[in-house]
Amino acid sequence: MADVDEKKTGVSTVTSAPADGVFEASKGEYIPRDTESERAHDVVVESDLVVTEEDLLEAKAIAANLTLEETREMMLSVMRIHERDPNFPHTVLLRIREFLDNDAIYENPEKHADLIHEMKIEAALITNNSPYSEVRAVVENTDDPSMPCSTVRAWTIGLFFSFFLAFVNQLFSIRLPVISIEANVAQLLAFPIGKAWEKWMPNYEFSMFGHKHNLNPGPFNKKEHMLIAIMANTAKSLPYTQYIVWTQVLPQFFNQQYAKSFGYQFLIAMSTNFIGYGLAGLTRRFIVYPTYCVWPASLVTIALNSALHKDDAHNTAVRGPFNRTYGLTRYKFFLWAFGAMFIYFWFPNYLFEVLTFFSWMTWISPNNLNLEILTGFKNGLGLFNPWPTFDWNVMLYDGLDPLMVPAFSTINRALGMFMFGFVILGVWYTNTWNTGYLPINTNKVWDHYGNRYNVSRAINEKGMYDHEKYMNYSAAYLGAANAIVYGAFFAIYAAAVTHVFLFHRYEISVGFKNMWASIRRKKQENKEYKDVHNRLMSVYPEVSEWWYLATLLVAAGFGFAGVTAWPTYTTAGVVPYGVLLAIVFVIPIGVIKAMTGVEVTLNVLAEFIGGMWVEGNALAMNFFKSFGYVTCAHAVQFANDLKIAHYIKIPPWHCFAAQMVATLVSTIVCTGVISFQVNIPGVCTDKAPMRFLCPGPTTFFTASVLWGTIGPLKVFGHTGQYKELLLGFPAGIIVTVIVYFLMKKFPKNQYIRQFHPVAFWYGALNWAPYSFSYAWPSVPIAWLSWVYVRKRYLAFWSKYNFVLSAAFSSGIAIAGLIMLFSVQWAGIEVKWWGNTQAAVGCEDTACTLMTLDKEAGERFYPWWDSSKVPAP
Repeated sequence: MADVDEKKTGVSTVTSAPADGVFEASKGEYIPRDTESERAHDVVVESDLVVTEEDLLEAKAIAANLTLEETREMMLSVMRIHERDPNFPHTVLLRIREFLDNDAIYENPEKHADLIHEMKIEAALITNNSPYSEVRAVVENTDDPSMPCSTVRAWTIGLFFSFFLAFVNQLFSIRLPVISIEANVAQLLAFPIGKAWEKWMPNYEFSMFGHKHNLNPGPFNKKEHMLIAIMANTAKSLPYTQYIVWTQVLPQFFNQQYAKSFGYQFLIAMSTNFIGYGLAGLTRRFIVYPTYCVWPASLVTIALNSALHKDDAHNTAVRGPFNRTYGLTRYKFFLWAFGAMFIYFWFPNYLFEVLTFFSWMTWISPNNLNLEILTGFKNGLGLFNPWPTFDWNVMLYDGLDPLMVPAFSTINRALGMFMFGFVILGVWYTNTWNTGYLPINTNKVWDHYGNRYNVSRAINEKGMYDHEKYMNYSAAYLGAANAIVYGAFFAIYAAAVTHVFLFHRYEISVGFKNMWASIRRKKQENKEYKDVHNRLMSVYPEVSEWWYLATLLVAAGFGFAGVTAWPTYTTAGVVPYGVLLAIVFVIPIGVIKAMTGVEVTLNVLAEFIGGMWVEGNALAMNFFKSFGYVTCAHAVQFANDLKIAHYIKIPPWHCFAAQMVATLVSTIVCTGVISFQVNIPGVCTDKAPMRFLCPGPTTFFTASVLWGTIGPLKVFGHTGQYKELLLGFPAGIIVTVIVYFLMKKFPKNQYIRQFHPVAFWYGALNWAPYSFSYAWPSVPIAWLSWVYVRKRYLAFWSKYNFVLSAAFSSGIAIAGLIMLFSVQWAGIEVKWWGNTQAAVGCEDTACTLMTLDKEAGERFYPWWDSSKVPAP
């Protein structure tokens, strides 16, 4: 192969090679190809390989030096890794199969010059760039190791935004509505600060920690900027254990005042924050380094970075829709799109709210129950509203931006949600589990009087389960949609593990071999191809797994201290339990998140297992839930940041230090803010100042009592009303296995290959309180972007798609903050039809299929004998 000079370019330098031939090493000569036919063939190659003309020219230069044997070995490796990869172009896989299965190609290569040419281009493309057009669109295949990264400027600005995001997000996390500043907003705001530093700070050099530093290292560059964004993204993640503190401290909950101790709060927060990070580092070889781990969310962050730093000199005009040529730079395009969304968002979010809740069919007859159930946005299922919203923010309800995640993820999610909508209809209209007495699409928990479940009537003065009071009060009841959601949760856990085992066991085994070799400090020769990003990163010193393992162990020590040094009535076993649960699921969840953008959270499974283990003890269950759920969630989140650093070529040690410091800053700041908040008079009550009504802690307390105090055995056990929902576990396995064997039987079927069982189940668990009206609008937009525009105008799509996503998200965030701190903070309302019509009839107060005379104390009865409910 050609020698590669990757220190600055990452692209092979090639010797002279005829443009109209394919070199055959076994014969030592070029196989001539007709120039005109080659040009026509290249047009086909551009379409088949989903590659721009610029990328194709670069790949052709590399391909000229590849031999047929090298190409064949490369394609065998590609098939092993990408055969069942839904992101990999289907037409390319078919051509690779044709290439590998035809022995005549190797006997008479001159008769198959076009196919050989195409395979060599594909081999060059995946080794000197990325096999995915979405990655090539925003991630450069070059690097300059001399570019400053860990500078005084980057650390100063990064620490400022770490403090700022942690402070604001924690302070307003208990507000209704919640105020949250995302990392992309911090990246946007950091840009003018960095440029001002570049212009005004003096060029002063000094020594610190044995290294020379410059107060002004020159132009504010993309690596510094991304390091700041990574620190901000790390710091914005609030300690999940804050919810434990709130439920303990508040007098209306458990009233355990020892939880006000700063030391107690700090120890448990440090533990849950850093355990996840230690685990993320240990799984880099599974969910960060592999090429197939794309991490769609990272591409939007990088697109914003690229738009801000891409020099106008590198701008090229591209052909796009309407047969026009578009020469606008990414930065200018970002500013126009950002401004447009900033202005427009004021209408659906404040001035004209029916644009958000465009449930126009219910306006015909607002109190028509069946019409509401089938088409309603808020309290119905929204199954048959052709276009239910004009608010872009609605489509971001679960973080899956249709411009960001692949189209197959969006479509699978919508398909799962739509199909299970009919299951919900069947459950509700047949009054199964008494759901007809309750709103169909609610995430609240109810008693048998049709009222919100009052957990205080089932516990004693210590907050522990009281069997007699529980039997004299009521069991807990779920609405139809919420019940199906729990079944979908059980299914998705089983499906995630099964899917990764069946579809990715080869890649996982390679990761284990490499990790073990690294731990033993032995060189492991990876026989699989390495893309250009892995090769470029190899010039930087790697952070050993031992550092991450040490982080995990120290964090576990903090957890042991926090749980055992105070009267939590909780075994220290919750800490290793959380780590073990995360170890089982972090790779499957990480692989799925990296490939689809869909994240499976372990909150329900952690509640289920913890509730059975410590039934009757809500606080102990909360610790089980926190360590079980957050450890995995943080590991996946931190892995996403590691992938961003991998794409931008930030040295691993710089990224490690930035994340560690930002996490420490966030933990200290958030703990300090919580210590202040818990002493605010009237906080978390109906008369709380500044709208500090604590919706999150209240929901967390309800869940802790239901899952910890009452326990899942009474809900899903053999005497529980919802025991049939446990069939979700085998259902998740069966559906995944069926898809696997269908894919093996019909390997050329594009539609089977695009079906993703985990994304399908993910759609099913999106119900309650969300309706299909939230999911459906993403489908045509995803199709328009990822299928129509991407196929016909790839260069246009590559240049603008992810920038548009970043611009819209940033415009919404900035407009939302200004709106909140101005007119909404002052309580200024605009009362007119456009704002009131969104809450009329059943869209205002949820209608039910059956009614109870609550004044007469009428109630509904379970089908099972409540006298047989076992005491703990």
